[in-house]
Formats: sequence, C-alpha cells, structure tokens
Amino acid sequence: MSVVAILGAGPTGSAIAHKLAERARVREVRLIDDNATVASGKALDIRQAGPIGKFDTELSATSDALAATGADAIVFADRVDGGEWEGENALTLVGRLIRAGTRAPLVFAGSKQIWMMEAAVRELKVPENRVVGTGGSAVAVAVAALAGVELGLTGVQVAVVGRPPSFVVGWSSATVGGSLVSDRVPAHRLLAISQALPKFWPPSPQATGAASAVVVEALVSGSRRLHHALTVLDGNPGPRGTTTMLPLELGRGRILRRVVPSLSPQERTSLGIGLAT
Repeated sequence: MSVVAILGAGPTGSAIAHKLAERARVREVRLIDDNATVASGKALDIRQAGPIGKFDTELSATSDALAATGADAIVFADRVDGGEWEGENALTLVGRLIRAGTRAPLVFAGSKQIWMMEAAVRELKVPENRVVGTGGSAVAVAVAALAGVELGLTGVQVAVVGRPPSFVVGWSSATVGGSLVSDRVPAHRLLAISQALPKFWPPSPQATGAASAVVVEALVSGSRRLHHALTVLDGNPGPRGTTTMLPLELGRGRILRRVVPSLSPQERTSLGIGLAT
C-alpha cells in the first residue's frame, strides 16, 4: 500500500488526512507542517479515532518538507500558520521537492492554487500529467448530489467543467439510470442548480477533504471510474498551459486520459475556451 504526504496541517490538510486514514486505502499519511506540534496533535487525534472508525492507517507528523520526497503522492494543502500554500514560497517548495528527486504526482487541494499548478508546469517543467488540482472536485460532487435530490435518486452522471470559480454543467448529456436527466428534471430546476454553483466556491475544508482523498487514491491505486479534477491542459484538448476542470482517468501516479464531455453549443459558449473533441 502507498504513502501520501500532505504539506500543511491546517483545516483542509487535516481533513484530507482524516478522510484518507478513514478510508484505509493507503498505508501511511504524513502530515508536514512548520508547526510540528500542532501537526503531531492532529495526527494523534486521527489515530485515536481509528478504533471507533475501524481503521488503522499509520499517521506521522514532521516539520521537514523533504519527508514528502519518498511519498507516492504529495498534496499541497494549507498550513497551521499561514493558510494555503500559494505564491512564490509555494513554488520554491515545489522546486525543492523536484530537485530532491520526487516523481510523485502533485495534488493541489487549495482554492487559490491554479497559478501554482500552471507555474509548476511552465517554470519547473513538471509534466502536465503529474499535476492535479482538487479545489473544484467537491463542486462536481455537489452538482450530482443536487440533481439526485431533484430526482429522488443517486447515481447521477454529469460533467462539470471550467476554470474556478466559473463552472459549466453539461446538463445536455447528464444521465441517471440510462436516461437523460434533462428529460426528467425541468429546465428551470437545472438552471437553478447551475446558478447556485458560485455559492459552493470555495468549498469547505471537509468537502475538499472528502473529494481530494478519492482523487489521491485513484492516482496511486487506479480507478475504474472518471474523477473530476483540475488539470493543466497540454494542448490536446484546449489551449496549452490553461487549467480547467475535466473528468479524468487516473492511475499509475498520473493522469492517463482527459475526457472532453459532450456539451451543447450553448454550454461550449459558456465555457469560453476551445476544447477539441
């Protein structure tokens, strides 16, 4: 089983650590924060929840950022003192890890880290398929859940694409149980869900934690389904270097495939960037 390093033991970082530990699909979670005392306390809290939640995932804490280099996935979250990793300091940290030899996928869980994703690819030459952002993943989960409420069903399959905080929902191709959602839910109700999306940005630490854990597991262990996450486009589809959210096939420590969903002409116009089909 794999090791996941989380840089930042703030609310989002600790939520991701707790969810990964609770799901028990990775061997170890390392919480890394300059405030090692608080990080250690949070790791201990999660471990103590193990007997109740019936998980025994190993958790550790340290202030040494280079402890992330041996991990199978590295998550950039938020610090106890200082908030989200962002800006030049964050990019310098990415550079240190790259120079130290890490080849792990880099997962950016914050809502302010799009610049960091693009800079890592543009300036540090990190391959696009090793950079994933989960800041918008919780929004896609919320859309499917809200559509499910309208239908009184679960299992809604719907694509949510775009560059946060502007998202476009692919209602024209959304399905549930083999039928189109648009045939079963009035158009004005679907429009209401789309118009409510700005209220879900930025997502809460707990929502981000739950969505990020699933994406991280898919990266390190593979998955049979697609996962919504931010990706830096490599020119096919879309303009090279642009970050947008798409359904992704993940596994073997990287993005295996970017899936361009079927969108109506109106949805494509709302998206505002060209995506090759």
